Amino acid sequence: MGIRYPERPVVGVGSLVFKDGMILLVKRASPPGRGLWSLPGGVVELGEPLLEAAARELLEETGIKGKPIGVVNVDEAIITDESGRILYHYVLVTVLLEYIAGEPVAGSDALDARFFTMEEARKLDLTESVRGLLDKMEKGIVSTDKILYVVTYSPSYGD
Repeated sequence: MGIRYPERPVVGVGSLVFKDGMILLVKRASPPGRGLWSLPGGVVELGEPLLEAAARELLEETGIKGKPIGVVNVDEAIITDESGRILYHYVLVTVLLEYIAGEPVAGSDALDARFFTMEEARKLDLTESVRGLLDKMEKGIVSTDKILYVVTYSPSYGD
């Protein structure tokens, strides 16, 4: 992601993928969160639907192919610098993807990529957003059974 001192919030996607009951995580190569474990993900490009962005980021960061199912969570991360200025402001959309194929290989945005049991994942140095997501999943607030469907539309406006 890495958009410092933005003029407005940036939309990011996190790709939530499970294989054999294990969650896919990447060790971030760039700030914010460099060196911490997180969901594969990144910034939605202009004109790119959320679900497609999640599948693209998943493939780019891990080599894993996934089929987007839908949105399961929305959070935001607002990070300030030492003077109180907004350093980062992300609206984070978590998209559940069905594992299709591939073995995790760290792409250029990741230092490592692996599947972990939920118990193993909880012991890692996680980003705050992923730790919060796992907490919400444990409490049943976020569930892979509770999908928020995304309908992409592009209305045309006349002159």
